[in-house]
Amino acid sequence: MSELLLLVLRIGFLVMLWFFVFGVVYSLRADLFGVRVRKLPADQAAAVPASPAQPARPSAPAGRSGPPTRLVITSGPKTGLEVPLGTEPMSIGRSSESGLVIRDDYTSSHHARLALRGDTWTIQDLGSTNGTYLAGERVGDKPRPVAVGTPIKVGATTFELRS
Repeated sequence: MSELLLLVLRIGFLVMLWFFVFGVVYSLRADLFGVRVRKLPADQAAAVPASPAQPARPSAPAGRSGPPTRLVITSGPKTGLEVPLGTEPMSIGRSSESGLVIRDDYTSSHHARLALRGDTWTIQDLGSTNGTYLAGERVGDKPRPVAVGTPIKVGATTFELRS
């Protein structure tokens, strides 16, 4: 083999080795610090009230007492946990940045978003692998209204809105 060919092979091997090292570092960084939170598109962000003077709450269906004020986990690792609802959107996922952190293998880092739009609570899947289910039906990337007491399933955890 000529020395020039040997030099080219060595440099090519070093370049491939560095790509491998950067790939490992990027993967570790994503696992340790999470990925960036996706922002709402402009048309959806405009539909969310910025800071209403009086918090708008959805009206409850017949047989229920009042608007939802809390989110209750009904099955899964954190069964019985109650999270108070405000007017700000709540992200759901494995990331420590989420409003509701669910640590299981079937939940994405940023799995779903629960938001108050006008006077209705909505759930939106954020491109998760395993999907978000509202009353047994898969939720797409468009927000879907959530009624009080309707089961929402994210990974191995089921929760619902209650008053």
